Amino acid sequence: QVQLVESGGGLVQAGGSLRLSCAASGSIFSNYGMGWFRQAPGKEREFVAFISWSGDFTNYADSVKGRFTISRDNAKNMVYLRMNSLKPEDTAVYYCAARRRGTNEYQYWGQGTQVTVSS
Repeated sequence: QVQLVESGGGLVQAGGSLRLSCAASGSIFSNYGMGWFRQAPGKEREFVAFISWSGDFTNYADSVKGRFTISRDNAKNMVYLRMNSLKPEDTAVYYCAARRRGTNEYQYWGQGTQVTVSS
């Protein structure tokens, strides 16, 4: 079992920055790849970014590429999402998720943190 708790969301003006954090507990963190997802009102949840268990591999949704950066600190059981040049369309609840090495599905999800970008 893995417990995930996101933090760092809030209200920011367009063009601003935020850093989301996700604290993991309950299992060996380095056994898991980590992802960030988001869900805007009335829309389906969408993929934002992924980082492999070692941190050597990352990938991003096209909509955030060049603006967002995912990172992790396995010693602290933390994963981060640095968000720069925020746009109103980035407004959503952001979730972190964990998937075991060698699997393609995410087994564990956090409760989400709200990010609101005003124009």
